Order: sequence, then structure tokens, then C-alpha cells
Amino acid sequence: MKIDVEQVTDRLAGHGEGPAWDAATGRLHWVDMMAGDMLSLAPGDGAVTRTPVSSVVCAIRPRRGGGLVLAVERGFALLDPGSSAPRILPEVWSDETVRMNDGGCDPRGRFYCGSMATDERPGGGALYRLDPDLSVTVVLEGVSISNGLAWTRDGGTAYYVDSGTQRIDLFTVDGAGELVDRRPFVTVPAEVGTPDGLCLDAEGGVWVALWDGAAVHRYDADGELAAVIPMPVARPTACAFGGPSLDELYITTSRQGPDDPEPSGALFRARPGVTGFADYRFAG
Repeated sequence: MKIDVEQVTDRLAGHGEGPAWDAATGRLHWVDMMAGDMLSLAPGDGAVTRTPVSSVVCAIRPRRGGGLVLAVERGFALLDPGSSAPRILPEVWSDETVRMNDGGCDPRGRFYCGSMATDERPGGGALYRLDPDLSVTVVLEGVSISNGLAWTRDGGTAYYVDSGTQRIDLFTVDGAGELVDRRPFVTVPAEVGTPDGLCLDAEGGVWVALWDGAAVHRYDADGELAAVIPMPVARPTACAFGGPSLDELYITTSRQGPDDPEPSGALFRARPGVTGFADYRFAG
């Protein structure tokens, strides 16, 4: 099944990434990663505001008490309700050749984000977890390009992309909330594109943006390709359900250089006929 997509904004981002729906404010947030800015789409008139965060900002999730948690170049930040100035937390590492990339929250309210080497060398990154007490734990080492991460509605399974593997993988979530028993779910042929950011719908479908694939794919619970959203740009980066009924799929895209054609770097939206479910929020 093919699904149409519409352009929502101008090409506002260089490397657009990390969309997240904030139900408390009715806004979609995403990042202009290498500019270090958060972009926010207002309800109603669709105006976009730009909030400077840090040298690099990679991923965003709502907090249970209001505000946002963010991943920045080498760690994390918090944005308190009503504030426009994020609190940058202590750096997790000092190596300037490694940066954060993408992540998500688990049902226990912990924020995960994974890193990558800026030269994309294999095994140069890791997956980190920020707990509500603001302590940081290394969850997974030897990652190449840590990307999409999302938990199922029942919290028992997590889907994860290390783009260097060309796969979407599954983890079982054990009784302590830890990720165990990693195994392949879907392998995407390189000629089709590289799996990047992902999200889940309320029916158990997995939506993944395909970098250099000009498409977003939906895979059903058995790993079968069930729907395709053809994109007018080569590099969609991530997707997230939003809107008051969570029936709109927002898709971020990347503009890698001045010669990238319009509308690379714009935000897009599809109405795929299924709904998402509320994002898990950070408990800190």
C-alpha cells in the first residue's frame, strides 16, 4: 500500500531529525541537528519557532512534569516548563570525534540516546541511558550509527536501529526493564536505503525512515512490508505520530549541502490510516 505525503514547512533544517509530539503543549518538536536548534510547530497556524540549545542537538522527548529532555553533542540537557534556556548536564565523554545521534524513552521514564563517530567508523558509538536521578549508564557498546529506538505499547519489546547493520533489531525487555536477547527483525537491502529513525503504531506496526531510500516503510509484527510512503527527497531521517488524535505521521528530512534539491530539509506529514500511541515521557 502506498500512502501520500504533504510538505508542512519550508526547508528549515540542514539535518532535520528527532521528531517528538508534546501532548502537553500540542506541539511537534524536532531538531536542526548540526545547527544546535530545536524547531517547534505550533498548533493552529503552523508557525515554527527556533530555540537554540547547544552546539549540536539530536533527540527530544517530553518530561512527565512538563518541559523536555534533550540529547546534545556529548550528553544530555533539560528544558524546564516555561523556560527557553536549556540546562546542559555534565558531558558524558570528552572525545570530540563522537556525538549523540538518536534515542527515545522507555516505559519506566528513562531516556536513552545512542552515539556515533563523526567519521562513521564501525563500532565508534554506544547506547546510553539517562535515569530520572540524572545518572548515566552505558547500555550497549560497539555501536556504529545508533538510530531509532522505541518500545511497544505493552513495554515488553523494544525495536532498535544501528544503521551500520542495515537492520531493525528486537530486544526483549526483562523484569528489571533491561534490554536483553537482541535479535534481527528486518534487514533492509542496501539498494533500498539505510534504516534510520523509527516509531511504532497502536497496531504493532513499525515505521522506519530510509536514508538514501526516499521512502518510509511500515513493517507489520511479522516483519513483512505492509505500506510505503514515497518521499520527494532522498533522505528522510525519522518519523513520529502526532496531532491531537495521534493519527498524523510527521517525517523529518535532511539537506546535506546547498546543491540538495528542494524540498530537502522540510518537515512532511502523512495520514496513514492508523494511529500511534502516546510517547513515553522522561520521569526526571
